[in-house]
Amino acid sequence: MTITKEQVLQALGNVEEPDLKKDLVTLNMIQDIQIEGNNVSFSVILTTPACPLKAMIENACRNAILHFVSKEAVININMTSRVTTQKNTGVPGVKNIIAVASGKGGVGKSTVAANLALGLAKSGAKVGMIDADIYGPSVPIMFGLEGARPMASQVDGKTRIEPIEKYGIKLLSIGFFTDPNQPVPWRGPMVSTAVKQLFNDADWGELDYLVIDLPPGTGDIHITVTQSFPVTGAVIVTTPQNVALADAKKGIGMFMMPAINVPILGVVENMSYFTPAELPENKYYIFGKGGGQKLAAQLDVPFLGEIPLIKGISDSGDAGKPTVLEEDGPMTAAFVKMAERVAQQVAISNAKALSAENIVNN
Repeated sequence: MTITKEQVLQALGNVEEPDLKKDLVTLNMIQDIQIEGNNVSFSVILTTPACPLKAMIENACRNAILHFVSKEAVININMTSRVTTQKNTGVPGVKNIIAVASGKGGVGKSTVAANLALGLAKSGAKVGMIDADIYGPSVPIMFGLEGARPMASQVDGKTRIEPIEKYGIKLLSIGFFTDPNQPVPWRGPMVSTAVKQLFNDADWGELDYLVIDLPPGTGDIHITVTQSFPVTGAVIVTTPQNVALADAKKGIGMFMMPAINVPILGVVENMSYFTPAELPENKYYIFGKGGGQKLAAQLDVPFLGEIPLIKGISDSGDAGKPTVLEEDGPMTAAFVKMAERVAQQVAISNAKALSAENIVNN
């Protein structure tokens, strides 16, 4: 029996993308079908290299060919990706802008933002990060870049800031331009102008994700970013205790306001429990238990994961090498899984936006 391209497509039409709820063929995720005798090869174009369902989709494709086409087929699947985007982000070359926010300070938002950016890059995505916390920039310390100064270049006759590259991602922070020992006593208009320059005056190149570390609270910078640039979605960081959850709820409410209307990609619960290094199986819920999950369920937004309270996380940030860069370990796994879930929610949000746009246009 001769295997045909039509048979392969028909078989793969039975494989559904779990998040987008449509089959791979309808979604144009199958490309480069090659057939030589019983040898069948093709590419599956995922919506992100950080797809947490990659192995499941590959296995489903393989089973579909064996079941619907031929049990004798020798199958070679190239699992690749093309990161989706829903609209022009306002920053040339950038596909998605992800805002990382918290209702209050002290919940580890910058740590989560840094490890999220690096976790996405670890999957193969092109990633940049803006430290938009003008009054308390963390990137210079967390990435070991104290005293670093970006270079400037001429692009099409305009002066562009060149983001500093470290650990495979591009970085900009107001901390690269100010004296680390001096405060930044700027009023609202000056702050808004400075933040816009980090977006507009930089040569970011081609990026799949630009992660924005917003300051705590719901102030000028949040409004400037969300109203000046089409943000793909927001990640909310909280701790389990009620005082943090109450402020996180306000932060989510701000993004949901009609004048802002930024999708919530989900809630990350930081410092979920304490695990001693010598007793890695033990969990001590010193700030309460399950608060982030309850908040996500209450507001009907995704829960992106729990990040334990372990001294190594803060130590690695202080040392200029975020913990997700370690080859293995529970902390690396927790941050990588969180990054995969964020990428998954970005793809779902983009698909919903595209579907809504098609309905309006038709």
